[in-house]
Amino acid sequence: MTTELPRTRNQLPPEFFTAPEGGDLHAGNAGLRATGCPVHAINYPVGGEGYVVADYATTLKAFSDPRLSKRVDNAPAWFRDLVKDSSPVLVRNMLTADPPEHTRLRKLVSRAFVPRRMELLRPRIQEITDELIDALPEHGEANLMEFAFALPMRVICEFLGVPIEDRPQLHTWGNWLSGAPYPDAESNEKLKDASENIERYLLALLADRRADLGDDLVSILVRAADEEDRFTNDELVSTLVLLIIAGHKTTANLIGSGTHALLTHPDQLDILRARPELAESAVEEFLRFESPVYRGTLRVAAEDMELGGCPIPKESFVHLLMGSANRDPEAFENADRLDITRTANRHLAFGQGPHFCVGAPLSRVEGQIAFNTLLRRLPGLRLAVPAEEIQWLFDNSTSRGLVRLPVAYDTRLPADTPAEH
Repeated sequence: MTTELPRTRNQLPPEFFTAPEGGDLHAGNAGLRATGCPVHAINYPVGGEGYVVADYATTLKAFSDPRLSKRVDNAPAWFRDLVKDSSPVLVRNMLTADPPEHTRLRKLVSRAFVPRRMELLRPRIQEITDELIDALPEHGEANLMEFAFALPMRVICEFLGVPIEDRPQLHTWGNWLSGAPYPDAESNEKLKDASENIERYLLALLADRRADLGDDLVSILVRAADEEDRFTNDELVSTLVLLIIAGHKTTANLIGSGTHALLTHPDQLDILRARPELAESAVEEFLRFESPVYRGTLRVAAEDMELGGCPIPKESFVHLLMGSANRDPEAFENADRLDITRTANRHLAFGQGPHFCVGAPLSRVEGQIAFNTLLRRLPGLRLAVPAEEIQWLFDNSTSRGLVRLPVAYDTRLPADTPAEH
């Protein structure tokens, strides 16, 4: 089945997301905020009635507005058909549900990601980080985005109990699924293939776990589903897909963008090198300064409504620009300045309200370990190319990250090298 998109309306082009004017996303967002109106019409998804929310105050309120639905069934019929045809595996988890359904589905995973449990993973995350750095050249250059993707992928796959040999394929499928839906038929066919393949794989993984339950997250989810008899196999599969996608791409962008921010702000780099105990506040500032998820996932007006003084018709798409809200000078002093000592950092990088990112505790621990270990073990860490040659990846997903991050360093120190003070 091929779903035909409606004809394009004469609005802001969809390239606002994929290719902002001049390639500067932050300048584009500042321009939106400077108009005095926080809500703007946009033609995204292509042909849909869409709006972007650019300021902090309106975005914060919108996160908890019950009139903004996460359910695909509240979207226009053409979009429902498009998503359910190309990627049905994506619409059965908590990310595409409203309360009370969302509450039920979130309960399935929330207990597994509490901060206390994530702290218990810290020693293993440190070991994985050191193993990946051990694999880098002893000195010279490397593409740090490879490290940035490998670390959270290994962590979430170990957490899930996914065999090592299957992880590259999961990474590939996850990349396709994170961009749904695509505006062209060929890409949507590839998306559909990825959806079908990952569903088959995870159904087999669930069957294996039921036959031999362990301590991994899949076994935990299976036990919860079977004991409470409140979750279907489809919901389990969709939840696992969500964890795989969100569990590595967002953190990869955090590590890549955060490292780039440090290397282009030498004063902040010197501070973190001298004071590794600032890793926690540094991670929060990286999340604010270059939000790994720069706009919120699907939200649709469930009724005719008004937001920020702008009328929004029922079935309209509403895109919350977290990356813009996190640079709003009305909410943050010196909003365009990187300051890893910033306190009371009320950024929206993980969202807010009932859909606050359940994996935030894990991402934070991974980031804290990654930044301190990179600076401790790779003295002289610096960009290997001029800053203006670093390219940001703009696609139709909600994430923001770097295409590559070429770095150089003087040498690779052993894992047991103590931090400098």
